[in-house]
Amino acid sequence: MNDRHASTEDESSSEVSREDVRDFYSKAAIATQESLCCPVKYERVDLSHIPERVLEISYGCGSPVSQANIRSGEFLVDLGSGGGIDCFIAAKIVGASGRVIGIDMTEKMLAVARENAQAVSQNLGYNNLEFKQGFLENIPLEDESVDVVTSNCVINLSTRKKDVFKDIHRILKPGGRFVIADIISDQPVPDEMRNNRELWGECVSGALTLDEFLGYSREAQFHGFTVTKDYLWKEVEGLKFYSYILRGYKHSLPASCCAGAQLAIYKGPFATVTCGNTSFSVGVPVEIDGDLAEMLSAPPFEAMFNIIDPENEEIAAGDDSCCA
Repeated sequence: MNDRHASTEDESSSEVSREDVRDFYSKAAIATQESLCCPVKYERVDLSHIPERVLEISYGCGSPVSQANIRSGEFLVDLGSGGGIDCFIAAKIVGASGRVIGIDMTEKMLAVARENAQAVSQNLGYNNLEFKQGFLENIPLEDESVDVVTSNCVINLSTRKKDVFKDIHRILKPGGRFVIADIISDQPVPDEMRNNRELWGECVSGALTLDEFLGYSREAQFHGFTVTKDYLWKEVEGLKFYSYILRGYKHSLPASCCAGAQLAIYKGPFATVTCGNTSFSVGVPVEIDGDLAEMLSAPPFEAMFNIIDPENEEIAAGDDSCCA
């Protein structure tokens, strides 16, 4: 979670502001705040190169980096990087050929991260780390430059969540992914709770429901979601707040499958699924174009589909082809 970046759709109409959150987490950079989220259990092997000071001010609700299937050489960006723990874990995984940038708005958190980055780089034997000041809704990075975006209990602190998802989509390369640990509410949070500054800072008042989170993600053109419910964080006024790990992918879906030169056969587990404007039934070949074939051949879809080149294999699309 680390520093969190709250902003508002309309600062004049909200009782919670970005400055409230900045002040909240500036204090958390100086001394451990027991009220902050949550019981994160990192693997000790992931922490061996990280100074103890970083562990003392690490606030999160999960371990997104360890579940992001990061590959050597990838470019990872961590939003709300705080004291830097998730960046430091990622720096070891991506290796000397990779790159890790942490984005945070709180100067005191950035100062801690930058100071400890020197020790981390010395322990690793290379320097692939950078920390930048910025906001979730306006990430200071170029379009389509990043392989994977992570955040640890940060999205709930923004009141401009639609803008957050849009900007994550903007900086990701085609085929890129987000892996987000966040607090999800089992029902919509009422307005009176959303205006509580303390509960907002504690990752309660700004929590989305799962439907809201996925809805914002779909609106930003993400696909291929996987959702893991981790544990119950707390219950407040009858609402239950859970830690989740959520993943989504950036793809360019074609408007039509009918430029098709390849066939896709869906293997299950559902009877029928829809991808963009194309529906797939188990075992039925569907004609698709190269863009969709490329998407279905990549994570997280590759285990669900067989992609066939009709020029090399004698399988007819038949009447069930979307272009028949």
